[in-house]
Amino acid sequence: MSAADTTTTAKAPPPRQAPPPPAVAEQPPAGRRSGATAPWLLLAPCLLVLALVMGYPLVRLVTLSFQKFGQSQLWGFQPAESVGFANFTNVLDDGEFWQVVVRTVVFAAGCVIFTMVAGMLIALLLQRVSGWVKTLVNIALVASWGMPIIVATTVFKWLFDADYGILNALLSKLPGVELIGHNWFASGPQGLAVIMLLVVWGAVPFVVITLSAGLTQVPAELEEAARLDGAGSWGVFRYVTLPVLKPIIVMLTTLSVIWDMGVFPQVFVMRNGHPEAEFQLLTTYSYDRAFVVNDYAQGSAIALITVVLLLGVVAVYMRQMLKIGEVE
Repeated sequence: MSAADTTTTAKAPPPRQAPPPPAVAEQPPAGRRSGATAPWLLLAPCLLVLALVMGYPLVRLVTLSFQKFGQSQLWGFQPAESVGFANFTNVLDDGEFWQVVVRTVVFAAGCVIFTMVAGMLIALLLQRVSGWVKTLVNIALVASWGMPIIVATTVFKWLFDADYGILNALLSKLPGVELIGHNWFASGPQGLAVIMLLVVWGAVPFVVITLSAGLTQVPAELEEAARLDGAGSWGVFRYVTLPVLKPIIVMLTTLSVIWDMGVFPQVFVMRNGHPEAEFQLLTTYSYDRAFVVNDYAQGSAIALITVVLLLGVVAVYMRQMLKIGEVE
C-alpha cells in the first residue's frame, strides 16, 4: 500500500452560517392605521369646543381661588395678588359655610331619594297598565320634562302663593285644615320642601323613562320561575328585578346627586333673586359671595370646593360600576 492510500483525508470544516436577520416588526396596514385615527379626527372639533367652553372657565376658576380678586382687581385699579390657600382657609373656618354644606347635602339627599322612589313606582306601574294609558303618561312626562325651569318655577310660585295659591285653597277644603294666607316660605324647611318638590317634579320623568327602558330587559322567565318558587311581588322585585336594574339605578342616582347638588335657578327664582340665609345652598352661596359681596376669589373657592365634592361622588360611582363589571 502506498503512503497515499494509508493517509486519512482531512475534512474541511463546515462553512459558518450567517446570523439570521433581525426580525422586522410587522407594520399594520395603512388602512388600519387610518381607521384608528379617524375617530379622533372626527372628535377633534367637539373636543376643541369642550376645551374652549369648559376648560378655560375651569382654569380661570382655579386661578381666581388662589388670588385676592375683588372689584378693584375686576376694574383694573389694582393687580390680582396671589394669596395661596388663604381663601380656602377663610371659607373652611366659616361656620356659615358648613351650615350651607349640611343644608345642601340634606336637600340633595331628599331630592334623590324621593326622585328615585317615585320614578321606580311610576315605572313599575307603567308595566301594568294598558297601552293607551302608558302613552298618555309618557306624553305628560315628556311635557313636564321639557318645560323650561323658569316656567316651572313660576308655576310653582303661583301654586304655593300665600294670597292666591290654589294649593292653600284646596287643602283648606279638608276637614280641620285652614291654610288660607299661609306663607310656605316663612321658614327655611317649608320653603326648601317646596323647592325640593319642584326639583323632584322636574327630575322624575327622566328617571321613569330610563327605568321603563331597563324593565324591558328583565327576563320574564326569571320572574315566572321566582313566582313558581313561592316568591311574592316584593320577592320578585328584590331578587330578580332589582339586580338587573342595579347598573341603571347606580347611574341614575349618581346623576341625580350631581344635578341636585347643583340646583340654582329654582332657589334663585323662587326667592326673587335674593335667597335668604336659611335658603342658601352651595351654588347660591357661591353666587352671593362672588356677585353680591363682590369677593370673586372666595366665591371661586366655594365653587371649587363644590366641584371637589362632586368629583368624590363621581369616584364612588366609578367604583360601584367597576364592582358591577367584576361581578358580571
